[in-house]
Amino acid sequence: MTSRLQWGGWLLSLGVLGALPALAQSNFGSLTLGAGKQSGTLTGSTGGSTSLPAIVSNRDRHNNKCLGFGDPTPDHILVLQQNVPNLRLRVTSGGDTTLVVQGEREIRCSDNAKMSGKDASLADADWQAGTYKIWVGTSAPGIRRDYTLSVRQ
Repeated sequence: MTSRLQWGGWLLSLGVLGALPALAQSNFGSLTLGAGKQSGTLTGSTGGSTSLPAIVSNRDRHNNKCLGFGDPTPDHILVLQQNVPNLRLRVTSGGDTTLVVQGEREIRCSDNAKMSGKDASLADADWQAGTYKIWVGTSAPGIRRDYTLSVRQ
């Protein structure tokens, strides 16, 4: 027989778990830069059918269009332990990919549309310490493509 105290503890546990940020969840893992670590790689697979601009925004901080299709859950989480003056993200898949990075205060997007059939890459300045959600997308919904994401200061 379960006591009211046990039920109360169980319900409290559910409440605490429900309050954990979705930010801690990703499809394919996370990367932390800082304290001597200035680069890293992550792997994953594109193929979702959710419009990425519908998740984040139609335009990024530089007024670039955010494009692509992916999963509603970010593919990766990037944690910067300190401010980074310049950061470069590069997707390698052998196909046409898009990239969406959502920080706490801003969004950055890339699709290399000027270079048809090319993987996305993004090089930008003034990255603030914090947590960033990253989506690797494709130009059309449902296209499966394995990739490697390289991140380097």
